[in-house]
Amino acid sequence: MPLSNALSVDVEDYFQTEAMSAVAPRNGWCAFPSRVEANTRALFELFAKYNAHATFFFVGWTAERYPQLVREAHEIGHEVACHSYWHRPVFRLGPVEFREDTWRAKQVIEDAAGCAVAGYRAPCFSINSAVAWAYDILRELGFQYDSSLNPVHHPFYGNHAGNRAPHRIAAGLYELPIATWRVLGQNLPVGGGAYLRILPGWLVSSGVGSINAKESRPAILYLHPWEIDEEQPRLQASVVSRARQYIGLSQMKRKLEGLLQQFKFGTVYETVYLPLVSQNTTAYSASLKQ
Repeated sequence: MPLSNALSVDVEDYFQTEAMSAVAPRNGWCAFPSRVEANTRALFELFAKYNAHATFFFVGWTAERYPQLVREAHEIGHEVACHSYWHRPVFRLGPVEFREDTWRAKQVIEDAAGCAVAGYRAPCFSINSAVAWAYDILRELGFQYDSSLNPVHHPFYGNHAGNRAPHRIAAGLYELPIATWRVLGQNLPVGGGAYLRILPGWLVSSGVGSINAKESRPAILYLHPWEIDEEQPRLQASVVSRARQYIGLSQMKRKLEGLLQQFKFGTVYETVYLPLVSQNTTAYSASLKQ
């Protein structure tokens, strides 16, 4: 039986991205016309068409303003998780700021969903060795897994030397990295986001298939609701920022649908976290018997 892979959505609006932060400051977010509800519901419909479930990592600011969207995600069988409150990179925060932001987001999301939240993903995959203290705070706040590691070369969040496989960070907390395909000693970024918009569809599907077949584990993919919205307002950011946000928008929905047709997808919690915990528990129990 083919492995199920994990699909995840970082629920943020087009004006909340790091690429647009210079022209869409957080104190001005309310002035932008929101498109996150329509885009997220479009993903609900697309996933339902292929009987796919996903983990929706909500930005707390968005969850607070659209609690019905959070509850709807939970009620139709998706996992609800945390993507910070203000969408600020962790390596720009101190421990006190990070804890306050994360606690606030978790409370808002849990109140909206009516259920506990197990997973966290940092904005821009911004937990690295310089801010390893963040893991202790996540454990303290009751998170069971983190999915903030994207082990690829990137000018902003690059952590290409990170462990590609899901692994335990410490007692009670696991790291579940975004999918990469190991080819000729390099990690190819087949886990989604801008890479899914830009790379050929066959390359992404080949990478996911290789992870399943050769590494015998599921791949974690991600995207954002605004990435299927070709008609989103174009903000007057720098050339580089505009390229990062707008290139490939017209191709995204088609490529996503191709993956949904080819692979089976479930939530991060059910597809990756639970099997990993079960495996580690079984191994630990076996070691006690030796």
